Amino acid sequence: MPDINYIRGEIERMRVQVGRQRKEILQLQRAGVGSSSAEALLARMLAKIDTLCEQRDALKKAEPHHNKSRVLGGRKW
Repeated sequence: MPDINYIRGEIERMRVQVGRQRKEILQLQRAGVGSSSAEALLARMLAKIDTLCEQRDALKKAEPHHNKSRVLGGRKW
């Protein structure tokens, strides 16, 4: 299974692609061209992001929490 940093990077990359795909769908709709295949691709991309988020959450739960009691920017003593 990939590490959590790889999955986070993939999620971010996919989100950028989703934004581009949405813009492309809008352009197709403005031009009066059918966009059903582009919308199907967008749905598959969103499903993939959901899967990656589930994997990320599972890996986060499996991580040991060493610094659970620390406050961000707090003292370390």
